[in-house]
Amino acid sequence: MARYYSVMTQSSQQHLARLAELLAIEQRYEIEQHRRILTPEKLAGPVADSDCRYPVTVDANVDYNPLGQLVMTVRYEVNEDDADSDFEPGCAVEFFYHSNSDGVVTLPHVGHVSRSVPGCVEVVMAGTAAFRSVRDIAASRFIGMRLGIDNISYSVMTDAIASVRRADSDRLVALRETLAGDRQPQFAHRQFGGCPWLNPSQNAAIQKVLDARDVAIVHGPPGTGKTTTLVEAVIETLRRETQVLVCAPSNAAVDWISEQLSRRGVAVLRVGNPLRMSDSMLDCSFERRYAAHPDYPELWKIRRLLREGYERSGNSESTANRRRKLRERETELDMKIVQDLMEQSSVVSCTLIGSAYRLLERRHFSTLFIDEAAQALEPACWAAIAKADRVVFGGDHQQLPPTVKSPEASALSRTLMQRVAREKRQCVTLLDTQYRMNSAIMGFSSQWFYHGRLKAAPEVADRLVSPIDTPLTWLDTSELSDTSNDSEKRTRTGSLTNAQEARLLIRALRDYVDVVSMQKILNERVDFGIITPYRGQARLIRRLLKMQHFFRSLRRQITVGTVDGFQGQERDVIVISMVRDNNDGTIGFLHDLRRMNVAITRARMKLIVVGNIATLGRHRFYRELVEYCSEHGEIVTLRPFETQPSE
Repeated sequence: MARYYSVMTQSSQQHLARLAELLAIEQRYEIEQHRRILTPEKLAGPVADSDCRYPVTVDANVDYNPLGQLVMTVRYEVNEDDADSDFEPGCAVEFFYHSNSDGVVTLPHVGHVSRSVPGCVEVVMAGTAAFRSVRDIAASRFIGMRLGIDNISYSVMTDAIASVRRADSDRLVALRETLAGDRQPQFAHRQFGGCPWLNPSQNAAIQKVLDARDVAIVHGPPGTGKTTTLVEAVIETLRRETQVLVCAPSNAAVDWISEQLSRRGVAVLRVGNPLRMSDSMLDCSFERRYAAHPDYPELWKIRRLLREGYERSGNSESTANRRRKLRERETELDMKIVQDLMEQSSVVSCTLIGSAYRLLERRHFSTLFIDEAAQALEPACWAAIAKADRVVFGGDHQQLPPTVKSPEASALSRTLMQRVAREKRQCVTLLDTQYRMNSAIMGFSSQWFYHGRLKAAPEVADRLVSPIDTPLTWLDTSELSDTSNDSEKRTRTGSLTNAQEARLLIRALRDYVDVVSMQKILNERVDFGIITPYRGQARLIRRLLKMQHFFRSLRRQITVGTVDGFQGQERDVIVISMVRDNNDGTIGFLHDLRRMNVAITRARMKLIVVGNIATLGRHRFYRELVEYCSEHGEIVTLRPFETQPSE
């Protein structure tokens, strides 16, 4: 077998070598951007970016979280943009100050976000020395806080690629050649009677998962029950195997599928940083279950003795022997607790990067499930794949790809799932029935992205907010372009806004509520999502909404965000602000059509698009979307006098 694969490895080796180069380019780019973005000129006044705050204040008190870690409280002035903060739990943060002689000085102490609310971030510090250093500097000068670079993730991915390239295990070599080379995937039929509560395509996907010896892909377009299918596939796999590894690129995605498995009675061990887990999964976390083990009190007592007692004792032979025996017992208990927790768990879940966690260093699994695989960087996938005999991808490569910052490394946005789906189509099962959208809202996405194969479940196919409503409306701003000087503009942070379009959107939303009736919307809890490709526009729309007394009673039912922020979410009514409005048809990253696929498929019963058809219609996708809206809904041309609000 090894000789057979040695003939086949050239394409996979070339692919992995190129992957390593792209990853190095991306890391260098991020480091360089991180260094350049903070300049003395920028610190001439307050900074309130999503990933940087200046100045901040540091509380003098020392506090500890439930895990016994030292927590430092950092405060900053609240403004209307705080909904866009990137200071999420678990993110690395660093502190800096401005010196007239040295420029911008970054402190060597890196912390991690424990909790974040507008105006306040709790940061876990490595120890009292780091805390005191930051606190003392903050007491004598202005300091700032910004997100740090996740060098650990780059290290894990780099090591994973190198490890897979030099693999000598027949199984890992077979996987490498199947996923990155020319080897064709193998299948062996396994008996599966089907689940009566699933539709035929979902059952077909589970059958494919069970039959696959190397790789299977559950391709789940919006609303088709991809997570439900994966959960059932995991359960069916566990009828034949004792334990599986479940991963995803983000903690939120890991928590979501882990929670669904736990609700079905599956014993889940959630591995990773507890700071980045949802509250619902903390009881399943390794740390919490470790502390709840019957042997933990003895282990804790031994560690306390070693820390507080014998470490301060003399160096007599008897003391050294007692210390050695305590440490041997400590190691024995630690290994026993870890072994028990592993044996009691049917599913071990973590992020792809978390699969390199020390706890999983020597563990191997028959099957690896990767949820949201279409958003996962390929190098991160290899870190987990190296621990398994076969892999199951779940996701949709027609939705948002992973974020890649360097233009030179843009090829990294092409995921492993996408590559395998295109080159090894026998691995793929498309889930073809969606349970979210009115069939008219679904139709365009189905035609453009899924070869017309999607169908709406009968219970959602004709759903509308109101019987007199239409499922699709495009509000065309073309005739307003020359009547205002506040169409698309670039903000200080580089994002785009379109103030005129934002005001029109607010007015259109108010008119829609009036037509449907406020009472009906409140009684039936109709929820709204306002989506825009640009963060600056999202901030502007939030500000305008806060100024409108009319929407006060609907505040809990309206969410404003970017396309990326709405991935995986859905609302009864979606309103999209397209922003772009210019004479040359420039549409920026609206060229990434997968973004628009996400945006238009968030709506259950009503989709409203606000945009300039003259600008957008030069692109075939948007031109055909306008035509589709005209055929299955309505096009409303807004004219100058309609922009004036009525009393």
